[in-house]
Amino acid sequence: MRVRDYVQIIAATVFVAFFLKSCVVEAYRIPSESMERTLQAGDFLLANKFIYGAQTPQRIPFTNYRLPSFHIPSFRSPQHGDVVVFQLPAYAQEFSAAKSSAYVKRCIGVPGDSVSLVNRKVIVNGVAMPAWEMISTRAILPKGFGDSRIFPKGSAFNEDNYGPVRVPRSGDTLCLGKKQFAFVRNIIEHEGHDARLNENGEIWVDGERREFYVVDKNYYFVLGDNRDNSFDSRFWGFVPEDLIIGKAMMIYWSWNAEAAGGSVWSRLSQTRWDRIGTIIK
Repeated sequence: MRVRDYVQIIAATVFVAFFLKSCVVEAYRIPSESMERTLQAGDFLLANKFIYGAQTPQRIPFTNYRLPSFHIPSFRSPQHGDVVVFQLPAYAQEFSAAKSSAYVKRCIGVPGDSVSLVNRKVIVNGVAMPAWEMISTRAILPKGFGDSRIFPKGSAFNEDNYGPVRVPRSGDTLCLGKKQFAFVRNIIEHEGHDARLNENGEIWVDGERREFYVVDKNYYFVLGDNRDNSFDSRFWGFVPEDLIIGKAMMIYWSWNAEAAGGSVWSRLSQTRWDRIGTIIK
């Protein structure tokens, strides 16, 4: 076999591996406790990127040469209860000290839903969701006890009594006013427009005064299973559909990184063998 043949085989193998990583399955590590009960810090999971419609590679591997890129049609959109992997929206960066490129939370609200928390109980479209209840020893923050960290700013919401809020859906018409500005600004700016509130309480979009805005994308509301230790949609708002990467499928490796030492044997001794192969639900 000639050198040229080896090069072609290696190049094809690298391209296929890169395509699979970009469009089908990718591995992620859980760095925090925000999804405890389902996922633990030190879990390594595989995410199905194909199910929600991944984007094909935009560049040739290890080069700056761009490729024609397109979105693969999705089999379905995220549904209630899916554990989703997503990129953190720009407007949520202030809530994250980590340098992670991907985050994992549970999808609670899909486009068009009404979502609220009443004494920590999740309510979707007026129906209680007992499967998503959490256990906490912390005293419940009462309704009306506003938290300045909570989205939208200026609301009387807190992390235990929240909403109701409507999850934006493509085609929704949002009323624009001074009271609504904190709610709509992130959506408008994520969709590529400039939004300003002037001293008269008027909202200007791309230099024009507007009283209404038609939403272009679908959005989702996500929560951590361990909500006492999770910065999620309660704090920074909705996840745009174009930032959702995939659905968490399976834990392929897990270990207690904090307890492990530097040696190989020490690390192996901290492996959580019982979690390997766990299907994520």
